[in-house]
Amino acid sequence: MTAPAEARERAAQLRAEIEHHNYRYYALDDPEVSDAEYDRLMRELQALEQRFPELVDPRSPTQRVGGAPVAEFGEVEHRMPMLSLENAFTEEEVRAFDRRVRERLAGSKTVDYAAEPKLDGLAVSLTYEAGEFVRGATRGDGTRGEDVSANLRAIRAVPLRLRGEGIPRLLEVRGEVFMPLEGFKRFNAEALARGQKVLINPRNAAAGSLRQLDPRLTAQRPLDIFFYAVGFSEGGSLPHRQHELLQTLRRWGLKTSGEARLVHGVEGCLEYYADIGARRERLAYQIDGVVYKVDDIGAQRRLGFISRAPRWAVAHKFPAQEETTVVRDVEFNVGRTGALTPVAKLEPVFVGGVTVSNATLHNMDEVERKDVRIGDTVVIRRAGDVIPEIVKVVLERRPDNAVQVQLPKRCPICNSAVERLSDQAVARCTGGLFCPAQRKEALRHFASRHAMDIEGLGTKLIDQLVDAAIVRTPADIYGLTVAQLAALERMGEKSAANLVQALERSRRTTLPRFLLALGIPDVGEATAGALAQHFGALEPLLEASAEQIEAVPDIGPIIAASVYRFFHEPHNRQVIEALVDPARGGIHWPAVARVRSSAGPFAGKTFVLTGTLEHMTREEAQELIVSRGGKMSGSVSKKTDYVVAGAEAGSKLKKASDLGVAILDESQFQKMVDSAADS
Repeated sequence: MTAPAEARERAAQLRAEIEHHNYRYYALDDPEVSDAEYDRLMRELQALEQRFPELVDPRSPTQRVGGAPVAEFGEVEHRMPMLSLENAFTEEEVRAFDRRVRERLAGSKTVDYAAEPKLDGLAVSLTYEAGEFVRGATRGDGTRGEDVSANLRAIRAVPLRLRGEGIPRLLEVRGEVFMPLEGFKRFNAEALARGQKVLINPRNAAAGSLRQLDPRLTAQRPLDIFFYAVGFSEGGSLPHRQHELLQTLRRWGLKTSGEARLVHGVEGCLEYYADIGARRERLAYQIDGVVYKVDDIGAQRRLGFISRAPRWAVAHKFPAQEETTVVRDVEFNVGRTGALTPVAKLEPVFVGGVTVSNATLHNMDEVERKDVRIGDTVVIRRAGDVIPEIVKVVLERRPDNAVQVQLPKRCPICNSAVERLSDQAVARCTGGLFCPAQRKEALRHFASRHAMDIEGLGTKLIDQLVDAAIVRTPADIYGLTVAQLAALERMGEKSAANLVQALERSRRTTLPRFLLALGIPDVGEATAGALAQHFGALEPLLEASAEQIEAVPDIGPIIAASVYRFFHEPHNRQVIEALVDPARGGIHWPAVARVRSSAGPFAGKTFVLTGTLEHMTREEAQELIVSRGGKMSGSVSKKTDYVVAGAEAGSKLKKASDLGVAILDESQFQKMVDSAADS
């Protein structure tokens, strides 16, 4: 279908708006719209490009991530070498650097310096031609780096097109890719919840993320970038001062550090160092020092280079944040998702400005990889407010009586069984409905929209109920009274009565929703639906063996084992029995419709649902598919036949488009169902 003129105009307008908002958000750190409004603009553009493929432009903000994974990175030779900096560790060394600079500049009394934080990330070079991003590379050995252009495109803070005036025809800029501390924590928390390996530290995380052979993986990592220099330019003029150059880069849309300053003389350098050092713990990213550069770029050229470092710049490093200590014991903390995290109890040691007595070991894979034992002498690192971690074991100092760390068989909090599946790094407590460490998360999930859909039972109220020991398991919420709830902070009689009514309404649900609400590890909507359809009722599922569960279509041995262990944990069974107990007005659901026939009109076809449908619930759509012989899946693959996409469809829609899977909107899906009914 040829795109009409109004669609072309709207797509161009949307691209311009999104690019403007990217500039405000990333380069200026001054957004004009909310995240929701930005997402709405992006979804509208995606919908237009999906409807009219001819409108797709490689420079569109929707096309940041594309292309197949590569077998290996190509090599890029830098036009100008990417040099390293000499280090200064003391005030005397900084003063000596300043003295050498002044002497070489014919005895200048004082020198102005451009100062900025020294990020602990990965140095990169980006090339723009006529303002368009064309290539990006890692520093490599300084002369040659790896071509990571596709991965740099996936970082939202990297502008695909520069803005403003005076941009050189050819511009090669240098920057540092890093992972903000908040993004690092969030990514690791989500990885733990999924049973995946965590990232070791922000610096390694940034380097590893940028060197993923599949740019789609890079796009999932919370990476950022600051630009700090121009390596080469052609066909234009640049400012003659370093601090003005940073301001110019920012005007062109290239993000620079908001902590960069122009300082006067060596005293200004040392004052800047002290200021940044005092605020280091509160910065949003890791730094390991500050950098001073002679501000006059003409003077930089006169000063020149020595070996592989410039004479006009130095890195003033902070004191080491690594120390050596002894592991006295290893305990296991239980997180909100049931993940067990080994924590080393250390001989207290002063490092990074504080006394450290605990260090994370992340998971048993890390314990085994680093071969940490009780009694070992270890090197620990503390950076910012990141939890201290063990970097390595000093093997030559290992005592003969060092004890290997063993994963506990029972949860240290609730004594439920601990499981660690063969393909996962994380071990978990299986008492998800009972374990005190998991109470709040289990209740949030239980009450969520796609589970029991209990309106009014939000995070803050759950926190109050658990903290006051009023609710210990999901079964307890159905015994709440208006009087109990009204006595809580910010509730009142009306809100309390509304919640009690919502609880009563939620007692009538569907078996797939109930199974999903239980929070069984690795069981999402599609798997819950498949289990319900296969067993038809709760009782046979509760008594099923792992082999019988594995017989359910699209359920493999790992998920089958997870489901089996969840239902055979006595604590979980007690809560489930309380939830469905008729004597307590328990949760109930209508009989589950079994698959009509393996030869139904949708037989052999696999469907995936994504987004919100307007005229039917997801359960109703799933029932229409399964009752006609079709199969449901929770993920899109080459084996998927149809993706039914509603409003706010996410990554599954894009993956379907990438794989060429047929995509149906709600009206098209309804027509297919009606046609199947008529046949």
